[in-house]
Amino acid sequence: MLKYLSTVFLILGISGAALAQSAIRGTVTELGSGEPIIGANLILMGTAQGNATDLNGDYVIRGVEPGTYTIRVSSVGYITVTEEITVGSSDLELDFELELTSASLTSLEVFASRSDLTTPVAFSDVDQEAIQAQLGSRNLPEVLNITPSVYSTGQGGGSGDARINVRGFSQRNVAVMINGVPVNDMENGWVYWSNWSGVGDAARSIQVQRGISNVNLAVPSVGGTLNIITDPSQNEAGGSIKFETGSGAMNKKTLQLNSGLVNDKWAFSFVGVRKEGEGIVEGTWADEWAYHFAASYQLNESNRFDLFALGAPQRHGQNLYAMNTATYDRDYALSLDGYDAAAADIHWEKGRFFNANVSGVSNTYDGNQYVGDGWVSASIQNRQNKDFLNERENFFHKPQVNLNWFSELSDKLTLTNVLYYSGGRGGGTGTLGDIEWDYSHNQRVADWDATIADNDPNGESNGILRNSRNNQWTIGDILKLSYQATENFELQAGLDWRTAEIEHYREVRDLLGGRYYVETRDPFNPNYRAGLGDVVNYNYTNTVDWYGGYVQGEYVGDKYSVYATGGISSIKYSHENFFIAENGSPLTRESDNIAGYQLKGGGLYNVTENTGIYLNVGHISKVPIFDNVISDFNGAINEDPENEKFYFYEAGVRYRAPGGQFGFNANYYLTDRRDRSFTRGVQQPNGDEGLINISGIDQMHSGVEVETSYKPNNWIRLDISGSYNLWEYQNDVSATYLEDQGDPGSAQNIDLYIKDLKVGNAPQAQLAYILGMQPSNNFDIQLVGTSFYRHWSDFDPISRDDPSDRAQTWQAPNYTVFNLHLNYTLDSILEGTNLFLNVFNLLDETYIQDATDNSRFNGYDGDHDADDAEVFLGLPRRYNFGIRVNF
Repeated sequence: MLKYLSTVFLILGISGAALAQSAIRGTVTELGSGEPIIGANLILMGTAQGNATDLNGDYVIRGVEPGTYTIRVSSVGYITVTEEITVGSSDLELDFELELTSASLTSLEVFASRSDLTTPVAFSDVDQEAIQAQLGSRNLPEVLNITPSVYSTGQGGGSGDARINVRGFSQRNVAVMINGVPVNDMENGWVYWSNWSGVGDAARSIQVQRGISNVNLAVPSVGGTLNIITDPSQNEAGGSIKFETGSGAMNKKTLQLNSGLVNDKWAFSFVGVRKEGEGIVEGTWADEWAYHFAASYQLNESNRFDLFALGAPQRHGQNLYAMNTATYDRDYALSLDGYDAAAADIHWEKGRFFNANVSGVSNTYDGNQYVGDGWVSASIQNRQNKDFLNERENFFHKPQVNLNWFSELSDKLTLTNVLYYSGGRGGGTGTLGDIEWDYSHNQRVADWDATIADNDPNGESNGILRNSRNNQWTIGDILKLSYQATENFELQAGLDWRTAEIEHYREVRDLLGGRYYVETRDPFNPNYRAGLGDVVNYNYTNTVDWYGGYVQGEYVGDKYSVYATGGISSIKYSHENFFIAENGSPLTRESDNIAGYQLKGGGLYNVTENTGIYLNVGHISKVPIFDNVISDFNGAINEDPENEKFYFYEAGVRYRAPGGQFGFNANYYLTDRRDRSFTRGVQQPNGDEGLINISGIDQMHSGVEVETSYKPNNWIRLDISGSYNLWEYQNDVSATYLEDQGDPGSAQNIDLYIKDLKVGNAPQAQLAYILGMQPSNNFDIQLVGTSFYRHWSDFDPISRDDPSDRAQTWQAPNYTVFNLHLNYTLDSILEGTNLFLNVFNLLDETYIQDATDNSRFNGYDGDHDADDAEVFLGLPRRYNFGIRVNF
């Protein structure tokens, strides 16, 4: 097959007797093999009319009036062709033979373990057209709220500060993979979306695999897996340039270039992005770059190499402190059930765009800052703005480079290998030492001028701004061998190796009027005078070594398909602390190898040509994260860390109407989570940081998910999806609370009473509805609505130490938000040019998107109702519009 992959062409055959009534019938097959292409699209007059949803590549479009039309045939991984056809009064028979556009995309599908209609798992695809139409320069996860049991918010509104929750699990337990490579943090599983701000501009598709998924790597796919594939190098020369502007003084420019196929061997593509803005919320300015480079080389008929490099050097102001609702909007707060009017009197209204992490400073203050530039290193610079200082800022650059090798060793044996590197330099900012705080109106905001006045201009600074640095590198390799034992049975085996080193330290960012800061925690250099860029407070280096392997078998027949996967993994951690002395040297700790495993499998049976049912089960023994094995702060090591256990059960049904006008997917799932452990930093009201370690938590997550699609004619389509879930804690637990992270003797045991509380931080019921209309060949309208219900707030477990307090956490009010997306093609005026407009929160709804119960900082009387919660409001109505020119 590979001998065809370097050549891009299409043979289109049209045959059949003339003149019958308005139906188009045909098949879509692969050139050279005659094999059907599953999931191809037939597009008539610019509107999708039918899909090859059965298993033999057939499609039919009914009710087409006689006339001349533009027809387009496409499928993921194949060239898209546009052709003019004439439909008479009789059926028109079409036979399409499509050639692969790029072997790069084919190999990426293999690397990424993507699901299709033969895979017995719940998944949703968001294609490139939907991403381009709906994303509108938002954080990439925010386009995924249209899928069941998926909840994403921008939290405080900072660029790249999004988070995502799938089936009630935070992104620590959601595997995020880009071109088949996991990008979750090696220490704790978190994903920082500001590191991938350019991926949305280069993404070809995103597949959300909910639950255990069929990904065979040992990755944290408990809630689900986000499987992102970016554009490979293209075989057609050309490109595009896009200009965007929007709310918050946002300006963005995107350039895409494709070399086309050079000498039937080489192809290159490049995407570059520049984004700047003041931000909608106070102080959430953004200064970002992003790049994506892809190259491919066809060595011979059996071997191909692909190179990907992407990254997003950036700086942005953050809003990390949620507030009492009345701080943002007094009238809205008083409209909430249970909100005491007296609470509004102590939480003075400061407006919807208030940010407690930014405050004014005299423009006569001319102190420099040691600032991360987002590219390689930090340097001494002027501050971002002369009139204010950000307490919280993020700066980081995390490039990722993949070298993929795709090889056909024989007709039956295929090898894929990806060698990858991911580096990262940067961190976030905060305060250190004695800062003067303004507690007016019950909110803590830094008083920079008072702090500067309190510091000695000729000597010591009592309080400073610091950078918390996280410099890291990861090298890994993923090797897969696939053996096509028979026409229906494939056997696959793979190895996964990763190693990482992460430096953690704090450094002086801004002396706030003084000349130096006295560092007292370094035993090797006591009481030294630290200047800009000098290390303070803590300094340690962690390493993570990972090994994994798996075996998977898959059988795909005419009526049914089954798969089974077994995998093992081993992880080892080490810690070297340069601020703790042990026998005259920095303290070192090393864990044993900790083993984990996964077992999963499932089957799908096609009851009829259009209806299939499936079942999958699984069990994961997940290795603990770094913090549950070694303490970063005192070197304490857990000699017997316990793995978390997950048990998965899922059943579903898929249906596609014979004419393609209607289809639906429905499934039920149950995820039993046992022995959950986590460590969480706790900030005291005085600003000191404590640490809580909780273990032995059991949770139950279950729910029903549905997706439907209806297309009554060639210019309108309605998609509706929804989910109804039940997520609860199953038991009470004990915790260890370390009040002073530098003093192991401050630890105390606490019993926490959380049984039967709802798992919060995401709505447990939701609906999404997309109305797509195409009134003309060059005008596309999409109205997207999302409704969220049964949203119990998150809570701090340490607040649940009273056995008499069994009250449920506060439930945030239900809300619905509409977004409008317009796209107009100017082909009749300027070929290859599109105008687009996105209006988010079209009706300007005020709603709570994130909430924490019984806030220690912003609560009123501690009885788990509206006046005790701290929240982030959703952003008000805002817009994004621009022009894209293709060439």
